[in-house]
Amino acid sequence: MTQAVVVGSGPNGLAAAITLARAGVQVTVLEAEDVPGGGARTSEHTVPGLLHDDCSAFHPTGVISPFFAGLDLHEHGLQWLWPEIDLAHPLPDGRAALLSRDMDVTVASLDVDGDRWRRVFAPLAADVDALLDDVFRPLLHVPSHPLRLARFGAFSVLPATVAARLFRDEPARALLTGVAAHLFGRLDVPLTASVGMLLASAGHRAGWPVAQGGSGAIAAALVSVLESYGGQVRTGVRVADMAQVREVYGRDPDVLMLDLAPEGVLRLVGDTMPLRVRRAYQRFRYGPAAFKVDFAVRGHVPWTNPDVRRAGTVHLGGTARQVAAAEAAIARGEMPQEPFVLVGQQYLADPSRSVGDLHPVWAYAHVPHGWTGDATAVITAQIEKYAPGFTGQVEASFSRDVAAMTAHNANYVGGDISAGANTPWQIVARPRAALDPYRVGPGTWICSSSTPPGGGVHGMCGHNAALSVLSA
Repeated sequence: MTQAVVVGSGPNGLAAAITLARAGVQVTVLEAEDVPGGGARTSEHTVPGLLHDDCSAFHPTGVISPFFAGLDLHEHGLQWLWPEIDLAHPLPDGRAALLSRDMDVTVASLDVDGDRWRRVFAPLAADVDALLDDVFRPLLHVPSHPLRLARFGAFSVLPATVAARLFRDEPARALLTGVAAHLFGRLDVPLTASVGMLLASAGHRAGWPVAQGGSGAIAAALVSVLESYGGQVRTGVRVADMAQVREVYGRDPDVLMLDLAPEGVLRLVGDTMPLRVRRAYQRFRYGPAAFKVDFAVRGHVPWTNPDVRRAGTVHLGGTARQVAAAEAAIARGEMPQEPFVLVGQQYLADPSRSVGDLHPVWAYAHVPHGWTGDATAVITAQIEKYAPGFTGQVEASFSRDVAAMTAHNANYVGGDISAGANTPWQIVARPRAALDPYRVGPGTWICSSSTPPGGGVHGMCGHNAALSVLSA
């Protein structure tokens, strides 16, 4: 029987392991931390019993992931839950744009741009399942649905700032720009609209759900699936050299899969990589960082706009122009006074995360790569701006700065939770330009979110990499 070792148990590492195990490969996953999951973990950071997601929180691509759809994760304990409103983007003038599975809710919130938003996104949302067959694969492939891909591409090749100008008023412009800002970086360059178009379309198709009990439930379900096929996960094993990998089977495994950023791949197998691959990995760029704060809040956040009180995800950044300016600043290495802040109210969909009237509120700000400052006060002020009185309701908080984010997950180089800058080049060719971007060298593959299709908890990077192994 073929034997494989997967280094790293993030969703992509587990997806790679499952795909191999289902094909009859003997698989062992080695995880440095005591709990598997990578970015999909949940902890009690503030008050006992209060559940805070460590990184990933909302899963618009997870709920419609083609790979996840084939695993029957519900039977392994995963339950998706939805808030009443999937996403809200409040504006300084008191209005709020809403993204909802119910297109009519979104249209009503966008006023003069509602009908135009429907014309743009209704067809994309209807096609999103078929579209993912192409978008979730490497760039260089024969499209399965060329007409649908062409329709998506007509918008996605635009800079997000240009795509936003399809709309006349601020709510629609800010909504699209805020969703596009999930790519972390400049929004005035080509292809940056693609993230906004995909995540908004996915939101209309299936919402932005959370996992019951926290994002760690996703990892737990994937581990359960892997074990059902005979695979295993060993935690607390920090792989520093190939000798530790050889210890698993007493020899080099037939297949080595690395759920690592290129920096980690270089550190582990750099001396044995083909020169062209090593040089490409050395040129690989990492993007801006996340600074995260978890709050324990007594009662609900007192948002000025009542619709925001029903939203699982909240984008704070002001107008489209303000969001784009803040993202441009962090890309230049400058910390803006009012950064783009994401707020999670997962407990609205999943009350099991709360303790009585004490609720976990998740938040992070986009900050420059490797930034050494403390954004706790800035994040708190951004929330207070749109929810006066918030500070007085905070009973405890836990901050994780950029250095701590990197220590928490080695793939977050310089605090980059996307495991690679989403520049136009790296959107289409990550971690390098190749017919098979997953293959590192003989017997070795990379399967992290540094590979296509990139960040998000969907498992497709790992699944695609494992398909490369099985076709080799």
